[in-house]
Amino acid sequence: MTQNGKVKINKLPSGVLGLDEILGGGLPEFSFNIIAGAPGCGKTTLAHQFMFANATEERPALYFTVLGEPALKMLRYQQQYTFFEVEKLNNAVRFVNLSQVLIDGGLEAVLEEIGKQVNSLNPGIVIVDSFRSVLRSKTGPANEIEVQGFMQRLALLLTSCEATTFLIGEYAESELQDNPVFTVADGLFWLYQTVERNSVVRKLQLMKLRGQMSVPGLHTFRITEGGLQAFSRTLGLTGKKRKVPARKRLSSGIPALDEMMGGGIPEGDSLLIAGASGTGKSLLATQFIAAGIRAGEPGIVAVFEERPDEYAGRASIFGLDLETPIRDGTLEVIYLRPLDLSVDEMMQELLDAVKRTDAKRLVIDSLAGFEMALAPGFRADFRESLYRMIFALTGLGITILSTLEMEESFTEFRFSTYSISFLTDDIIRLRYVEIDGQLRKIMMVVKMRGAAHSPDIREYEITADGVTIGERLANYSELITGIPHKTESSGN
Repeated sequence: MTQNGKVKINKLPSGVLGLDEILGGGLPEFSFNIIAGAPGCGKTTLAHQFMFANATEERPALYFTVLGEPALKMLRYQQQYTFFEVEKLNNAVRFVNLSQVLIDGGLEAVLEEIGKQVNSLNPGIVIVDSFRSVLRSKTGPANEIEVQGFMQRLALLLTSCEATTFLIGEYAESELQDNPVFTVADGLFWLYQTVERNSVVRKLQLMKLRGQMSVPGLHTFRITEGGLQAFSRTLGLTGKKRKVPARKRLSSGIPALDEMMGGGIPEGDSLLIAGASGTGKSLLATQFIAAGIRAGEPGIVAVFEERPDEYAGRASIFGLDLETPIRDGTLEVIYLRPLDLSVDEMMQELLDAVKRTDAKRLVIDSLAGFEMALAPGFRADFRESLYRMIFALTGLGITILSTLEMEESFTEFRFSTYSISFLTDDIIRLRYVEIDGQLRKIMMVVKMRGAAHSPDIREYEITADGVTIGERLANYSELITGIPHKTESSGN
């Protein structure tokens, strides 16, 4: 079949959440692919997901095992995943063990048996696992020519039978330069598994894919009850047009704060609330999300330092009902704290929640907790990853409020740690000051990108009704040092 004078290549679904985006829409039909990686990194599971997603009785899948684990043992574990369909066994999905064939007749017999099975069943998918064991059994100077000849003939057989094929094996990256198997492959999937302190991090790289644009680089993945789930490093940044917000102002839930911000928070902005422990950052975030619920704007709260039921219970102390919107689906509280997350996983959770709730507001409480939930290797580029996440979510028209705890200093005034203030459109700074022998709280809007805001420094209190903002502290100087001086002027 041709399209615009070109041969059209159909794309098959991988069966792996997130992987089709990395592939550029799916795996090319009739392609010859290799899945490589160390033991335990998910090679067999990846192949099974593709197989069960595409195998039919008319074009079944043939799964050859060679000197690897017996099919019965492998299936015992693979059937624990939700993608496994028992009813497809022995009709749409068929397993053939070639171990004895290899022992009795060598590579020639293996090739002959694969050809025989392929010709008789006309499969749509052919998988050889573990192919690496075949090569190991025949390595050495005397057998190099035999192995290369076998590889060429096997590749010719599989590519000529109009089946999508996979060879699974354990290879070292040093073999990429001189191993003929990589030359004839159309697609090359490389899976990695590394230990970072006490965390296990899995990544995949699509080193080669002929005929279509794929997303380069390393992408994280996780093995769940559904099998592999991949997270593209460009997740949320491609494939969708950025939504241009109407730039209406959203209420923070506190009228005095809306006034300080020139009418509220601009829709689609990223707002950072920074301050020391106990200054009311989380309460401000809760009032923001509750105001959205009252206005008919669904919301999402990502918490890292308390559980969802605790979050809703704390809100009720201030007269804010979050339990009802949680029950009716207009509010979703996401709790993730496994200590080996990637930012891409978190973004996927948020994007999925946005689809479920049609959310307009998002709270991240807090950025410090978010960073601690990441595997150590992902903390190194936290700023860059956070930028991608904020850019993708605000591109959907979502207004984001993030909280950030800062150490209080009475000698300097910082807007935020991590040097991440450039990632946000708006910044509200909370801090303690010592006045007349009391530790009191002040609030100021220090940044609003593209919008006017009040320059006032105002005192506030945390009451039973939430955050209550008072008048401008006009009769003090050097308030932002934390140790202000009383002045004679008392004008407003």
